[in-house]
Amino acid sequence: MAAKKALVVVESPAKAKTIKKYLGSNYTVKASIGHVMDLPPSKLGVDVEKNFEPTYVIMKGKKTVMDEIAKEAAKVDEIFLAPDPDREGEAIAKHLSDYINSKLKKDKKPIHRILVHEITSKGVKEAIANPHDIDLNMFNSQQARRILDRLVGYQISPILWKKVRRGLSAGRVQSVAVRIVVEREDKILGFKPEEYWLIEAEFKVEKNKVVAKLSKIDGKKAEVTKEDQAKGIVGALKGSKPFISSIEKKEKKKNPLPPFITSKLQQAASGKLKFTPKRTMAIAQSLYEGVEIGGEGAVGLITYMRTDSIRISPDFQKSALEYIKEAYGTEYVPAKPNFYKNKSAAQDAHEAIRPTSMDHAPEKIKKDLTPEQYKLYSLIWNRFIASQMVPAVYDLTGIDFAVPGSDGKEYIFRATGSVLKFAGFEKVYMTDSLEDDADEEKAEGLLPECSKSDTVSFEKINTEQKFTQPPARFSEASLIKELEEKGIGRPSTYASIISTIQDRGYVEKDAGQLKPAELGKVVNELLIGSFADIMDVEFTAGMEDKLDGVEKGDTDWVAVLKAFYKDFSKDLKSAEKNMRDVKREETATDVVCPKCGAKMVIKWGRMGQFLACSNYPDCKTTRNFTKQDDGDIKIEKAETTNEKCPECGGPMLVKQGRFGKFIACADYPKCKGTKSFTTGVKCPECGKGELGEKRTKKGKTFYSCSEYPKCKFAVWNKPVARTCSECGFKVMEEKKDEYVCANKECGHKEPKEQK
Repeated sequence: MAAKKALVVVESPAKAKTIKKYLGSNYTVKASIGHVMDLPPSKLGVDVEKNFEPTYVIMKGKKTVMDEIAKEAAKVDEIFLAPDPDREGEAIAKHLSDYINSKLKKDKKPIHRILVHEITSKGVKEAIANPHDIDLNMFNSQQARRILDRLVGYQISPILWKKVRRGLSAGRVQSVAVRIVVEREDKILGFKPEEYWLIEAEFKVEKNKVVAKLSKIDGKKAEVTKEDQAKGIVGALKGSKPFISSIEKKEKKKNPLPPFITSKLQQAASGKLKFTPKRTMAIAQSLYEGVEIGGEGAVGLITYMRTDSIRISPDFQKSALEYIKEAYGTEYVPAKPNFYKNKSAAQDAHEAIRPTSMDHAPEKIKKDLTPEQYKLYSLIWNRFIASQMVPAVYDLTGIDFAVPGSDGKEYIFRATGSVLKFAGFEKVYMTDSLEDDADEEKAEGLLPECSKSDTVSFEKINTEQKFTQPPARFSEASLIKELEEKGIGRPSTYASIISTIQDRGYVEKDAGQLKPAELGKVVNELLIGSFADIMDVEFTAGMEDKLDGVEKGDTDWVAVLKAFYKDFSKDLKSAEKNMRDVKREETATDVVCPKCGAKMVIKWGRMGQFLACSNYPDCKTTRNFTKQDDGDIKIEKAETTNEKCPECGGPMLVKQGRFGKFIACADYPKCKGTKSFTTGVKCPECGKGELGEKRTKKGKTFYSCSEYPKCKFAVWNKPVARTCSECGFKVMEEKKDEYVCANKECGHKEPKEQK
């Protein structure tokens, strides 16, 4: 009997290529190239009167792909749908299944859903051997999320267009993320520093010196808030005879962290590698789908990277422990394998993010990886290996010096020190402050051996004025941590949330920190005023829990949408009438119009806020400005050039237009003399054009070749004529502290001080 022929459908061509090599000639592998169907882009696509029935359409450019898949399906005996093992993958599988069945009509074939958690021979064959039906609960959970996002985005955004400016958007989760950033900024700006004084003494213990900080006064925590109080303490301690009141010595074990889940990987890659969450996920996707390894072909190097499970398969854990024993020694292998318990069993079908084979150590395959792949793979590898090792062991010492004061009070100064006794997992992976949440006394260095009978004397005592600090702005990593802790969004959405709020111009990145743009503040205020539920953190987290309930089969998806829309529809009607009309508002300023002398006002336009003469339309003078943190207005000066206007011969200035900078006559728009603005950097791809600043329709700046559309080379960051030392590419992108190769296949980074 002839072997059955089968079709396997995955999402990406790279994944298809890797999987194909693990299957025999009876298998055809095709790629859907991502999602194939979605709600229509030009209308709501949801019938709120008919149980929120969605209308799905084939996405632009996907008809040919889907027809090719259906054509191949007609030639085989059975079909395996293998999109990514998550909610979105389930939706792709459902849409593919429906379309294939509609094309095959009477000649229907068995269609199976398979979950490929790791693209290895073992992972692929196990998935083929364990097919199942499409999970309709998971599909309905994803469908409900998509419909909710469509209802919010498509019905609130037009109101913002009308009240603020065109092109704005609102999102069920992104708007809450913006609110979190805005509220942190409000706390920073409203923070009132409180004075306190640090009192530090240097003691001589026999022949050693020990520095200790004042910690207690008469058994209570020392709180010194004024200079005269600090001086009084110093005076009370003059001539006193200190002594050692207690010595504490203890051994402390520091346990390793679990392997990465999605959010933790994004946080660690942001903090340690300076990768954006979006970039991290793109690189992780390439590692999951397969990398060409010399002599082996395409190999999937990591397990699926969208997961909130910290579970590890016992078989792989066993091979990891054998690797640790061989590479580091028996003393680094725990007596019992480390076990990490998931907070929730919702995604326990997945494992944590880990390597797929202990044979592919990062250094061993470094030559086969791009620099970015190597860095991220090393991070994943090291965190996983560390998670299976023994704890690090520290010797901690605490010494309390008691000093009787002339005022009758007893002052306790405390010195703490630690020394690494055994590296344990820290031989492989060191945690940082964002990862290590342990609330413990921080101690560094090593204190000398002391005993209570040692002679102690004062060497000196120092006082230092300090002030409490406001909370820090969020970094991308700490914002993801905040979203995760508050239950906003899910692992697969964090990267897109962080990216979207910046792309929309609601949040800006300043020296690696996120701060709300003026547009973000205004939109946030309007949405809180009109859509209190949607903007409420607890409401949004509760909605995520309800959608998780749909996935578990505990909740009906239509019931969730009905309950939401009942109040939302009322809020929509109210917002249409009552939301502030920012577009028509004018805010008075003390800035004087340079042409007519009238006061200028702040208005909102397509490019955001600008200054306009209050005598408009008689005087049409406008100025760009920036608003300082204290509210002061700073006029942006026009950039001058050495160019002469080709129309009138007058001077030309650099101006800001809707799609970026351009050079125009100083008398523009009366004189129409203009030309494109370039950085002077030659395009490294075509060698003819120069790279010039442009702006997307959403307002994000980028730099593209002046020979467009003949040459389509473009980068997001300012280009500089600098040769990459790694690949020889002639242009690098300038960032705050580094240069990054503009060759997307390289991504090599160099610090700015390096020549």
